[in-house]
Amino acid sequence: MKHNLDENKPIFLQIKEQLEDSIIDGSIEIGERVPSTNEFAAFYKINPATAAKGINELVTEKILFKRRGVGMFVTEDAREILIENRKKTFYENYVLPLKGEAEKLRISVADLLEMVEREGQE
Repeated sequence: MKHNLDENKPIFLQIKEQLEDSIIDGSIEIGERVPSTNEFAAFYKINPATAAKGINELVTEKILFKRRGVGMFVTEDAREILIENRKKTFYENYVLPLKGEAEKLRISVADLLEMVEREGQE
């Protein structure tokens, strides 16, 4: 868990994103138990309901599942679901605006691809 929270973003979203990042990078594995709402609340000194909101969104998205009396665990398909969601968001937030700006500047798709490939080689 990160030690500091960003005051400019809702806490429940930060908890949700921390868990997502940990699942994507493999630091929390499939089937592994995630920290409880009370553990998040104690660590960050926040209301447990705030932590629960972020965790419950992940349950709704089928990233986590609950074992009654034991805790929340990562689902079998969590990593793939998260990666697909992030790819979609990446496309919408970065690729489409990039393509739009390139069109305004009359940069062809071929030239744009060349720029991206060149950056990776430098």
